[in-house]
Amino acid sequence: MSDRSSSSPAAHRAGFACFVGRPNAGKSTLTNALVGTKVAITSNRPQTTRHTVRGIVHRPDAQLVLVDTPGLHKPRTLLGERLNDVVRTTWAEVDVIGFCLPADQKLGPGDKFIAKELAGIKKTPKIAIVTKTDLVDSKTLAEQLLAIHQLGAELGIEWAEIVPVSAVGDQQVQLLADLIAPLLPESPPLYPEGDLTDEPEMVMVAELIREAALEGVRDELPHSIAVVVEEMIPRENRPADKPLLDIHANVYIERPSQKGIIIGPKGSRLKEVGMKSRKHIEALLGTPVFLDLHVKVAKDWQRDPKQLRKLGF
Repeated sequence: MSDRSSSSPAAHRAGFACFVGRPNAGKSTLTNALVGTKVAITSNRPQTTRHTVRGIVHRPDAQLVLVDTPGLHKPRTLLGERLNDVVRTTWAEVDVIGFCLPADQKLGPGDKFIAKELAGIKKTPKIAIVTKTDLVDSKTLAEQLLAIHQLGAELGIEWAEIVPVSAVGDQQVQLLADLIAPLLPESPPLYPEGDLTDEPEMVMVAELIREAALEGVRDELPHSIAVVVEEMIPRENRPADKPLLDIHANVYIERPSQKGIIIGPKGSRLKEVGMKSRKHIEALLGTPVFLDLHVKVAKDWQRDPKQLRKLGF
């Protein structure tokens, strides 16, 4: 075996990185910005993400598989407990952890709660990511960077990096990818070129419908909404150049009184949900879609183990 010459190319790296943080810290928006397309649903409502979505970033030198977890939080329901279990299991299996902390909010009990948990994971490199930097001035940002450095020192966390980013303003997003890549193990690509996520299409479609349903509803509703795609089948007897995919999906809420909120006067809100989500679904699947939505009540599903299983949790 001859020695490699110093000019030989660096080995390709591939591995898993996950973004953690309290709800609404910008994890999903950052995942989408790195991948370059929508693979995780975003909302200004906290606790939107319920599945760990893997977004895949292809680079000449590395492949980053981004695992987007639900926000770790103090659970009030069985669903909340299960989401927290998903987060902890994910942390134990990834190569790099990115801790997202919004620039426009001072470090709070939720951030410290997560940081203490992270301090117990010794071997995995941790990057502190200051998100939403477009919302603050340079003085506020500097104070946040210092506070995060001090938080790490207090808890014995040695940050591999502390990086300010704005996913919305596309500032330093590529720099973040540059910093994560060297921390991944040497490996050939784990997914084929062109794959952007390993989420099943039916799950992605359900998430896009749920994102549209979350927009503009009252504060108490977001956690009560679940979507299940019952079937996706090509319409029969269509000309080859004019395919149509029939998608039948159910939007579940917890109480009969919530039905009217989702459906809206004369069905107007549900129609709007259908129109908005169909546009994103057609972009995702690359084919025209007929979307058939029904609203159903699954009583107190967040607290019922049987209902949770049925709805995919």
